Amino acid sequence: MAKTVHIIGSGFSSLSAASYLAKSGYKVKVFEKNASIGGRARQFKHEGFTFDMGPSWYWMPDVFERFFGDFGKKPEDYYKLDKLNPGYKVVFSENNSFEVSDNLDEIYKAFDEKETDGAKKLKKFMDNAKSNYDIAIKKLVYKPGESPLELVTPATVGKVGEFFSNISRDVEKDFENNDLKQILKFPVLFLGARPQDTPSFYSFMNYADFGLGTWHPKGGFFSVVKAMKELAESLGVEFQTNATIEKIDVNQSGRVKGIQVNGETLTADYVLSGADYHHTETLLDEKYRQYSEQYWDKKVFAPSSLLFYVGFDKKLKNVNHHNLFFDVDFNQHADDIYKTPKWPKEPLFYANFTSLTDPDTAPDGCENGFFLIPLAPDINDTEELREQYFHKIITRFEKLTGQSVQKNIIFKKSFCAKDFKNDYNSYKGNAYGMANTLLQTAFLRPRLKSKKVKNLYFTGQLTVPGPGVPPALISGKLVSELIKKYD
Repeated sequence: MAKTVHIIGSGFSSLSAASYLAKSGYKVKVFEKNASIGGRARQFKHEGFTFDMGPSWYWMPDVFERFFGDFGKKPEDYYKLDKLNPGYKVVFSENNSFEVSDNLDEIYKAFDEKETDGAKKLKKFMDNAKSNYDIAIKKLVYKPGESPLELVTPATVGKVGEFFSNISRDVEKDFENNDLKQILKFPVLFLGARPQDTPSFYSFMNYADFGLGTWHPKGGFFSVVKAMKELAESLGVEFQTNATIEKIDVNQSGRVKGIQVNGETLTADYVLSGADYHHTETLLDEKYRQYSEQYWDKKVFAPSSLLFYVGFDKKLKNVNHHNLFFDVDFNQHADDIYKTPKWPKEPLFYANFTSLTDPDTAPDGCENGFFLIPLAPDINDTEELREQYFHKIITRFEKLTGQSVQKNIIFKKSFCAKDFKNDYNSYKGNAYGMANTLLQTAFLRPRLKSKKVKNLYFTGQLTVPGPGVPPALISGKLVSELIKKYD
C-alpha cells in the first residue's frame, strides 16, 4: 500500500515536491490555508485587472525546463513564454535610464557607451559569472545541505576565494560608472542580502540576468502555478484549500503521526512543510522543535515589502514591463533595511506593468501596475505609513516618467508586513525568506530533514538552496529525494 505524505502549504517548493513524490509512488495531499493555491505566488483579480501577488521575474528558464523535463514535459506544454526585450529598465533620473537588452552583445555595447573599456570589463566579469553559474546549477544547488563536503569539488576548490570576497567589492574594483555599478549589484538583491554581504560566487545571478534573459509567462506567474498543479494532479496529487493546520502530531517514539486540520486529525506516514519554517515548528510540541527563538532572531532575513496593486484607466508611457527606480541612494536604502532597520526616507522602488506585454491582464485602454518597496522585516506597518509611501513613490514616478497618473487610478490595494504574517505566517513578515550570506549558505541553512522528529521534512525559501522561485523548485526536488533516501 502506498505511503502517505501530507504537505503543508502550496507554494512552488510544495508543488514541486508533490509531483516528485507522487511520481515515486507516494500518496500525496497538499493543504493550503488560503482560498487559492500558490503561496506568495497567488493571483489577485479585480474588475478586469489581473495581478501576480508576489513573484514577477522569470529568470533561470533552464531550471523550469529541468523541472518539467523530469516528468517528460516542457514548460510550453502548459504556458506560453516570451523573452522580454528589453528585459527591464533602470531609471536613474528624468534624463538618465538604462535598458537591459535581451542580447548580451547589445549589453556590451551599452556598457562601452557608459564607460571606457566597459565591454571588456563586463566580458571578464560575465565569463566568471557564467563559470559560477555552471558550477552552481550543475554541481551545487542540487545538493541537500546535509554536509559541508557537498561543497567540495574540483571546480569549487578553485573558487574558494570567491566565498570570502563579496559582490560589492568586485564591482567597485572593476567598474567606475556609478550607474553600471548599481545595475551589476542589483541581481543579488534576489538573494535577500546587501551586495557587500553576498559572496562573490553569487555573481552567477548576473549571468542569469544578462546571459539567460528575463522572460514572461503569458497570463503572469500564476500560469506557472496552474501548470504545476495540473502536472501534480495528473500524477494523483490531491489539494485542499482553506485548510488551517493546527498541529503536527508526533507519537511516543518521536515519529510523525499526521496533522490536525480544521479540527480534524489526519494520519500520515510523512509530513512535509513548505510553509514558513519557523511557523511550522510552532505546530510541534516544544521538545520537538529544532531551532530556538534566539536562533531565528539572530538570522539575517531577506526584506519584507510594501506592495501596491494599482489599476489605471489609461495606457502609460515611458515605462517597460519591468522598471527599477534607482534615482535615490542605493546604499542608504540598503542600510535602512539591514544595518539600522527603519522606514527609508527616500526608498528605491520597482514597478511592473504586465499589461504592456500581456493585454489580457487589464481592461481595454487600461494598465495594471505592481509597485514594490523593499523594507526591513518586522517593521511597523500602518495604513497611514502605506499611504505616505505610496504618495512618495507615485509622485516620483510621475516626475521620472513625465506623465500625470494619480487622477487615473481607479483601483489600489496594498500588501505589507502585517499581511505577510497573516496570509503566509511569515517570520517577521519577510517577503523572500532567509538571506544567502556566507554563514547562511548550503549546510548552514535550516535542514530539510528534522533532527528531532522522524519522517518530518521541510522545504522552501528558509532552507536549501535559498530564496527565489527557481531555488524553490529545486528545494522541492531535494526534499523528495531525501524522503525516498531515508524511506
